[in-house]
Amino acid sequence: MITSETFYYPNRMGRIILLSMEEVMGRNGVNAVLKLASLPRLIENYPSDTTELAFPFKTLGSITDMLEHAYGPHGGRGLALRIGRACFNYGVRQYGTQLGLTEMAFRLLPLPMKVNAGAKIFAEFFNNFTDQRVRVEEEDGKLLWHIDRCPLCWERKAQDPVCHLAVGLLQEALYWLSGGKVFDVTEQTCIAAGDETCTIVIDQSPIF
Repeated sequence: MITSETFYYPNRMGRIILLSMEEVMGRNGVNAVLKLASLPRLIENYPSDTTELAFPFKTLGSITDMLEHAYGPHGGRGLALRIGRACFNYGVRQYGTQLGLTEMAFRLLPLPMKVNAGAKIFAEFFNNFTDQRVRVEEEDGKLLWHIDRCPLCWERKAQDPVCHLAVGLLQEALYWLSGGKVFDVTEQTCIAAGDETCTIVIDQSPIF
């Protein structure tokens, strides 16, 4: 979807994404991707750790696009999944207390309730503190995570869903919420592929 509108993540989230990339790819790998994405200004100059909405969706869309250009669709997908998982681990340290995820009352909820409540808490967080828009639905034992305004595929066009970073983030969130269980998380539709939303389907019963 091509648009002239500008939307943003907070600087802190942009910083978390770049730090997560560095953890997975090393600093040289991050620098190479930033050069390919025509973002040399970010090399050795990550956004500040503030809540200001100043990290453009266009910047993140360019970064995720260049991951696939640099490493191929399969390699880029694998890296994006790992970066998404690292993002959650950075993010929970930054935002866990604010979201109530570390409170004992939440941690002691039965697993199905915890997964459902956690998804809604995450969606509310994105809707309140970023320009990303998320809706959560429940259908036939599955959670549907609808991203109506998605930074990961911003201004991208693709044959298949490309929001692998979001899939990795949700995989790690579920692993953390459940105390080490693995869930099936699949992106079913993607705005980059011409769909109305980026919809990620989460099976509420763990695989193991």
